[in-house]
Amino acid sequence: MRRREFISLVGGAAVTWPLAARSEQLKTVGYLGPGSVATTPPQVTAAFVEGIAAAGFAEGKDVAIEYRWADSHLERIPALVLGLIRLRANVIVTVGDIATLVAKGATATIPIVFLTASDPVVMGLVDTLTGRAETSPG
Repeated sequence: MRRREFISLVGGAAVTWPLAARSEQLKTVGYLGPGSVATTPPQVTAAFVEGIAAAGFAEGKDVAIEYRWADSHLERIPALVLGLIRLRANVIVTVGDIATLVAKGATATIPIVFLTASDPVVMGLVDTLTGRAETSPG
């Protein structure tokens, strides 16, 4: 149940996190932003960490957050996504259409939680916005 609360907290749309029993090991959350740490308002990342805490997770105790920034060089996003996959992130949080589409194309096994201003159904990210996770074949 705590995983579902976590995913609901960090994004408006997500692929379902596996329902396996929670281990005592740190879970890795990969956070991929198209900008940089300098251009992202500090309250954005602070709210992200506060939301994780509100869901009952403690950074450094339950969750390790791995931030990756494209520094406005969108061509870097595929390599950053692959790095998070190699790191074996348990979930990838993406900001923006490009990062989300690249992550979705790179993995079908790691849940992706995303923030986008576009219509995720039209973009092919989800089948529906009903709250029930469904994935498109292929």
